[in-house]
Amino acid sequence: MTVLTRLLAAVVLPSLLALGVLAALPTPAASAAAYDDDPDPLRGLLLPPLDGVVALLAPIPVPATPYTGDVCASGADACIDDVVARMETRLERLTGECSHSAIFSLAYLRVTENVRDAVRSGYFDDRAWLNRVDAVFAELYFDVTGRWEAGDRTGIPAAWRIALQAEDDRAMSGLGNFLLAMNAHINRDFPHVLATVGLAGPDGSHKRDHNRYNNRLDSLYAPVFAEEATRFDPTFDDIDAGTAEEAVAGVVMRGWREMVWRHAEALVLARTPAARRLVEREIELYAALQAQLIRAVFVAGPAQRDAWCAAHG
Repeated sequence: MTVLTRLLAAVVLPSLLALGVLAALPTPAASAAAYDDDPDPLRGLLLPPLDGVVALLAPIPVPATPYTGDVCASGADACIDDVVARMETRLERLTGECSHSAIFSLAYLRVTENVRDAVRSGYFDDRAWLNRVDAVFAELYFDVTGRWEAGDRTGIPAAWRIALQAEDDRAMSGLGNFLLAMNAHINRDFPHVLATVGLAGPDGSHKRDHNRYNNRLDSLYAPVFAEEATRFDPTFDDIDAGTAEEAVAGVVMRGWREMVWRHAEALVLARTPAARRLVEREIELYAALQAQLIRAVFVAGPAQRDAWCAAHG
């Protein structure tokens, strides 16, 4: 069993065992059909039943509140176009420097391009909401990384401090950098984004759209991991477990994204400033503890990785 498998199993399997009902639950037909031609039997075995579990976890009723922010107030498609352009510029700079920050920069760009394509294909029910979520989410990333690069450490969340310091120290494997930044942006930032943009609209909860993106993410792991290995760190996809790691990644991401939604609900439903501060502290602690675990597991020297990036990045 690889280091990644051990780590992901430690995070995910207790939750699955606690549920104890995956095999007995009906599998959504659409989810099952998506894996009919999948070369990985584990993915087809695990993910459709898990999607059934996620579908049963109904959103808590929250009031529909209008978005009042300045970022992507229109909800237009151009919002994601602007995000992609900024990400491309940032990635080009980081790649030229062989910065260890390029790992997450590349992955985030590919995810954003995928969101853009999904939105424009009619994949989601609420196009404007997805555009807005994407833009507000990215703005947090640009803000925290911009302040860090400028030497401003004020108010940097703990999970991001761990992730960004590890990138500066060049002390992690590429996969470790990826997991650290992914954890910080999803587990720490995403609940605040959803609470800000709104969990419900005039037509009801947005959780269905939130859940539906899980299946889109499944298609990204293999190509993104391969591109990371080709350009930045040849060990990135050296996990010798066939495609099992991608199935486990799908399980982990579903767990993270479900927790994101529940934390966002708690933020929205907090009745007093003190109650909201308590939820905020819970989110910070949840993300920071996972960052500490990842930081301890994926330690690696930079020599091979930096030489590879210089030749291939």
